[in-house]
Amino acid sequence: MTTVLAISGSLRAGSYNTALLHAFTELAPAEVEVEILDPAELKALEPYDQDDDGEVPPPHAAVLRAKIAAADVLLIATPEYNGTLPGQLKHVIDWGSRPRGDSAALYAKPVAVVSTSPSDYGALWAGEAARKALGIAGARVLAEIDLSVGGVIAKFDAENVLVDEELRGRLTELAHQLASHHKALVG
Repeated sequence: MTTVLAISGSLRAGSYNTALLHAFTELAPAEVEVEILDPAELKALEPYDQDDDGEVPPPHAAVLRAKIAAADVLLIATPEYNGTLPGQLKHVIDWGSRPRGDSAALYAKPVAVVSTSPSDYGALWAGEAARKALGIAGARVLAEIDLSVGGVIAKFDAENVLVDEELRGRLTELAHQLASHHKALVG
């Protein structure tokens, strides 16, 4: 069994990133168990402040670290805000990277990043920024898993259900890649 913690960098109710993660969950094979971090938890996450990061971190940061540590793999879906990743997603990376070194929740954690945008560009810069920050934070970024979704609005129906067959196939492949990667790690 491969456990995936899926985190959407978008807080809005009609988020295509969150809808993409729900579609991923539906398409994942039986050996992949997915938990989508509730966007309300992300919204409540305290901004990273080293002064608050002592023996007992703030409550939402502590829960986030525990969830990251318990997952075999992270899947992050990010929109692009002003050419980079959203601030709240950066807080996830900052809290997950502490305490520094191998005791951090993100340390050596396999992470895949997908990005979406209504434009044809597919939020490439946000995806690149997330991968860079995660790598610096100590995560093992799965560079071979690269999914950037442009024109995302046309890929979902009015109820935010994924209707694009090509993207459905790519998400199914992504789920199998994450499971295969985890199996290779645990032997």
